[in-house]
Amino acid sequence: MIKIAVYGKGGIGKSTTVSNLSAAFARRGMKVMQIGCDPKADSTINLHGGRPVETVLDLVRRKGKSIALEEMVTEGDFGVLCVEAGGPTPGMGCAGRGIIAALELLEEKEAFSRYAPEVVLYDVLGDVVCGGFAMPIREGYAEQVFIVTSGENMAIHAAANIAVAVENFADRGYASLGGLILNRRNVPREEEKVQELAGDIHSRIVGALPFSETVQKADELHQTVFAAFPDSDMAREYEALADGVLRACRKEPV
Repeated sequence: MIKIAVYGKGGIGKSTTVSNLSAAFARRGMKVMQIGCDPKADSTINLHGGRPVETVLDLVRRKGKSIALEEMVTEGDFGVLCVEAGGPTPGMGCAGRGIIAALELLEEKEAFSRYAPEVVLYDVLGDVVCGGFAMPIREGYAEQVFIVTSGENMAIHAAANIAVAVENFADRGYASLGGLILNRRNVPREEEKVQELAGDIHSRIVGALPFSETVQKADELHQTVFAAFPDSDMAREYEALADGVLRACRKEPV
């Protein structure tokens, strides 16, 4: 099982990237599970045509821990298995603790052995790398971490902080940094700045996505690029990114 956590600054296009990666893997015949670890619970929405799914924490609040695994896991486009951890009632709890509770419940229900996915992707809010938000890194859920960034200063700053956190956990035998995913915003010196970041954190760019109206149009339709525009150039870009991620997960040398 390939276990991947994807982090990145809020608004950087992380969930769109993860959903299209899930679709790319699934279209290759791989069994894929995508787990949203963001309190907004919108990681998998484009795999459901814009329909939000009930989160694990909402199910627990409504029915208690006796919920069935099948209630926690829904099937999206291309057969992608989708889970949304969810978050606390606004102002009433810690979002990080919510992620911990959701992931522990999935493990308790033996989700990974029962569904036996070949690829698991955790879509994690990347502005915060503490508590529950670090759980995919530090509890063995993920083996490789990829950071989505642009050349914008705040995105690079967030990516550098995430890389430091991953390095600290890697020293204890947890997940390691697989590389950077450049999601271009067409800012000055973008490629150069992200290459500099990769050098600073002793990593590499595993894939670079162009700024694309096709992606924006697919998002407006609440679909992945593969569902909305399967024959587009952007579909091929995401396929190339999937290749780069798989190569990194197989631990090719930097």
